[in-house]
Amino acid sequence: MPQLASRIGRAKPSAIMQIAEKAKRLKAEGRDIISFSIGVPNFLPGEHVYEAARNALAHDSGQYGSNRGADAMIDAFLEHIGKLGLTGYGRVNCASGVGAKHILYNLGEALLDEGDTIAFPTPYWTSYLDIAEIVNAKVELLPCPPEQDYKLTPAQLDAALAKKPRVFLFNNPSNPTGMVYSREEIDALAEVIARYPDTWIITDDIYNKMVFDGVGYHNFVHSRPELKDRVIFVDSLSKTYGMPGWRVGFMAGPESVAQAVVTLNSNHITNIPEIATAAAVAALTGPQDVPEGKCAEFQAKRDQVMDVMNAIPGVVCPRPQGAFYVFPDISCTFGKTHGPTGKAIANDVDFCSVLLEAKGVACVPGSAFGEPRAMRISYTCPTPQLAPGIERIREFFAELQ
Repeated sequence: MPQLASRIGRAKPSAIMQIAEKAKRLKAEGRDIISFSIGVPNFLPGEHVYEAARNALAHDSGQYGSNRGADAMIDAFLEHIGKLGLTGYGRVNCASGVGAKHILYNLGEALLDEGDTIAFPTPYWTSYLDIAEIVNAKVELLPCPPEQDYKLTPAQLDAALAKKPRVFLFNNPSNPTGMVYSREEIDALAEVIARYPDTWIITDDIYNKMVFDGVGYHNFVHSRPELKDRVIFVDSLSKTYGMPGWRVGFMAGPESVAQAVVTLNSNHITNIPEIATAAAVAALTGPQDVPEGKCAEFQAKRDQVMDVMNAIPGVVCPRPQGAFYVFPDISCTFGKTHGPTGKAIANDVDFCSVLLEAKGVACVPGSAFGEPRAMRISYTCPTPQLAPGIERIREFFAELQ
């Protein structure tokens, strides 16, 4: 029998989806399960988005579309990023894809030859490592432990860029930690980046509208406009607009990079479907009351979760200021036993497994994100489930011996 390509041996299923599937199986068996595992915003877009989709369906041409994305959609994206202070881009600087993950994969193909190095901070979103391994790139991880609030320091970045990686990948606000870099922190990192002109910079900033406490969203291009020549900004409808299943992502950056993604699209997907395109235009240009309201709701949920985390002895949990994640360091539990079940906890995987079995609460082990001392709590569940879910977590800690 012929063999599969070697790259398939480097591809791994999503650790997050594996946890979500286990929780789904237990729920199907009749268990009372509260899931804090998957990063789904759990709200729907405004009615104007559905109306636009229905109108597009009624007038669907059935024809191929643009490999870059329809002009109306790209123009809507340009208007959107202009409000973020990312100005001076045109259609030639943009491309769309089947979600931000597809954009990131295409950028991996476009920017990394086999054996090139990509550097990014840990904790990291799981797909960063997976994509790098599929394209057979070398990975340099830049550890950012809870002791430094899961944030990269200028000195760390300087040491990494001095090695001349082909790509530096940066995520702000962060999944899985929810941390957000201040203007001053972005300024300091941008000063370092400016000294190393041989590295492409990807900013995966899909949570840019989910920022709390008045911190605001900041990009390296805000600090050093000349970095536009090699910064690629990635965005998505998924989190901001409650549209993860619609699969629409974008990039803005140098014309040569955008054209490379367009060329890959021509071979991978051809185009975003007309109906999703119409929905995207409506989401980006229509009323913003739904995402604005949800941002305020998530900030309140953040506070609710943090009140519990801060009250648990031994847990270290830097305060997130964006996205919808809390990432507590739970290493204080390692070596303990859960009294009611008698099950030992040696690591983060054990912790999350016993928590799910004993309390019916699904969280993702931090090792999936490169930080095995932690776990990720995604607090996007329906509001009535949040208080019972975090109370079960508090009870679980109290039952450890």
